[in-house]
Amino acid sequence: QVQLVESGGGLVQAGASLRLSCAASGRTSSVRVVAWFRQAPGKERECVAAISWSTGSGRTYYQESVKGRFTISRDNAKNTVYLQMNSLKPEETAVYYCAARYSIQLSTISSAYAFWGQGTQVTVSS
Repeated sequence: QVQLVESGGGLVQAGASLRLSCAASGRTSSVRVVAWFRQAPGKERECVAAISWSTGSGRTYYQESVKGRFTISRDNAKNTVYLQMNSLKPEETAVYYCAARYSIQLSTISSAYAFWGQGTQVTVSS
């Protein structure tokens, strides 16, 4: 099994930046994809970005609304995935979760991910 712990959330002004971290432990050698999801009150959980865990793949996915502003990255040696979020918008206020799966597909479907962190709150004020 895999355990995930998110950190780095907080309250920022619109236009500011945050970097979220997702530290993985447990059976990390079987992880193939790590993704970031967010869920705002009253809205469905949506995939923000995903990245292949394997060192050599370099595959990433970004939701259209965050392309050019968010960057997902990995540090396999530290078993950590990051989400650099720039130019944050108030509508991006949400709880941000990291998730992991053993399959190789960069899925945007939350049910495809077996392992989840506890979430970290990101609040963007206007």
